[in-house]
Amino acid sequence: MNKRLFRTQFNQMENIEKQVLMESLAARYDMTFLGLHTFDRWGQSCTTGIFKKDGREFVFVPGDTVTLGWEQFAEGLNQESREELEYLFREWEMEQNPAELIGESVAPVRQAAIGPMLVGRELEELCWEPVKMDDPRLTAHPDWLKEFRDFAWSDSSSLTLHQSARIERTEKGFQICIYNRTDYDALLAMLENRGFSLPTADEWSYLCGGGCRTLFPWGDGLDYSMRLRWFEDMDEDENRPYDMEEPNFFGLSIAYDPYMREVVQADRLTTCGGDGGCNICGGLGPFLGFLPCSPHCKPEVQEDNELNGDYDFYRPIIRLENHD
Repeated sequence: MNKRLFRTQFNQMENIEKQVLMESLAARYDMTFLGLHTFDRWGQSCTTGIFKKDGREFVFVPGDTVTLGWEQFAEGLNQESREELEYLFREWEMEQNPAELIGESVAPVRQAAIGPMLVGRELEELCWEPVKMDDPRLTAHPDWLKEFRDFAWSDSSSLTLHQSARIERTEKGFQICIYNRTDYDALLAMLENRGFSLPTADEWSYLCGGGCRTLFPWGDGLDYSMRLRWFEDMDEDENRPYDMEEPNFFGLSIAYDPYMREVVQADRLTTCGGDGGCNICGGLGPFLGFLPCSPHCKPEVQEDNELNGDYDFYRPIIRLENHD
């Protein structure tokens, strides 16, 4: 494998060399190279290539050998996180310390060799298929159409009929989708058919944390100055993304919403980067609410292989094989 595809050597290369390397990747994987971009966040940075294929953007992520998992605070909780957890412990009458509580949710410390890859920058939806209003699968359900008509006259921005159909207001009118039940094996087959894979749990942890030894990429505690989804009202500035949604040091929008579980490659349906909102629904507050978004959180093996289009999302990747 070409050593220049790994982080230490890649980060030392001049931009002109990177440009040539990225153009060769674009040619090999039939992508459009959009250019180099520097992503700098939370004390890590990478100047890398952005690509486009089939309407989605990819970014080149260099490989590395990193330590993953968590066993103790690298720098300690900030005061706000400590106060939030102490309050919960008092409410629950628990005699635990924060490190013990977090230790139950995180994966053990391990070394992992991560190969270089091209990674989808955004999470993608599962099960929902955009359709036109005259699609026979819709018109066969007069009750759905009646609900859609009522919605059209309402002030709501979207209406979802559970695992059936949904309609959303857009600038151009309405976007209608129907729900197709699908499972993990079908997703893997579809991706393989198109030349893609899913990241493994270790690869996902690297994409999310870059090998950070703190609990989150920015530190051990939650940064309460960030605009956090589910904990901040968006009325004033509806279109500005939440802080954690902004591209990270690899240029990826990753682990920003505890309700969104990211499907990873494993023997059976396994997810990282969210718990479907269980902790938030349980009233556990922002710190434990966002703990599943830590790069070190244990991957969650789901009970069966059926994908849930409301909570499960995926990110296509291409692992780079044997480059000279």
